[in-house]
Amino acid sequence: MNFQQLRSVREAVRRNFNLTEVAQVLHTSQPGVSRQIRELEQELGIELFIRVGKRLTGLTEPGGHVLPIIERLLIESGNLRKAGEEFATQNEGLLSIAATHSQARYALPEAVQDFRRQFPSVRLHIHQGSPRQIAQMLLEGEADVGIATEALADYPQLAALPSYRWTHAVIAPPGHPVLAEPLSLQSLAKHPLITYDNGFTGRQRIDDAFAQAGVQADIALAAMDADVIKTYVQLGMGVGIVAGVAFEAERDTGLRAVDAGALFGINHTRLAVRRGSYLRRYVYAFIESFSPTLTREVVEAAVRGESGEATAVVPPGDGAADALEEAAGQRQPWPLAA
Repeated sequence: MNFQQLRSVREAVRRNFNLTEVAQVLHTSQPGVSRQIRELEQELGIELFIRVGKRLTGLTEPGGHVLPIIERLLIESGNLRKAGEEFATQNEGLLSIAATHSQARYALPEAVQDFRRQFPSVRLHIHQGSPRQIAQMLLEGEADVGIATEALADYPQLAALPSYRWTHAVIAPPGHPVLAEPLSLQSLAKHPLITYDNGFTGRQRIDDAFAQAGVQADIALAAMDADVIKTYVQLGMGVGIVAGVAFEAERDTGLRAVDAGALFGINHTRLAVRRGSYLRRYVYAFIESFSPTLTREVVEAAVRGESGEATAVVPPGDGAADALEEAAGQRQPWPLAA
């Protein structure tokens, strides 16, 4: 039994049983992949895959039982390699971060700058994607850390820790009618709206707010990032709803913003790592730089599965006051219980 056999089985499942794609990922030939799988099946004495001719079409019942063991073995082999690197080259290596556009553009820069000062010899890769793509990158070991508002808490294989809170803001050009009256769902519904695509940056909260109030919103345009939204708002195509952190008064001089936390509530951005993974010292340092409440002890407990999510302690006060406190794009760290 060898790791190449295990990788062949894992990638066959990940690539929807397409052995041509598996061969490309593993930098080998399709007959080589088939041989690795067959040799493992012979050693185990069971068939892992359902076959139609030479094609793989699914997992057998034994294959379904064996796959989680194969996944764990490969995760531990990666952990072993990282543990060796930790002691052989303590301040060198690669940190791979997966984040949505909004997080990469507005939330990450300060932490990245701080990290580069601490670990100048560590290579840094930032991958952008949808929340579900970020979760998949974490699960497949392509990213060490994932940051998003949606989806990450939906995967039991991930430890998704709350890192900060934020609210939406309504943006429009100076003099726009929406700025001249008290902000409400009804006043917003009078105008075409430009906001995030489904599954991005608190979009579900926006949809839920209108639906619960029985107000029909005219979503004229949806995009994955705030820069696109702001561009079309400046062109006069509608009123924008963006994350408060995405509005920068000194840069967005052609726009005005009004906090909309009272309408759409408070959103919680989470930082996630894969459970059971070995995190090098500099990964913990980056996480704490990004969210000071996420200390090494908190993260280690979550990675071991001792807590699915850190317990949040919300300061006393009503929700409206909290929303106002977080206005004007000020993201607030999430206070954690001791």
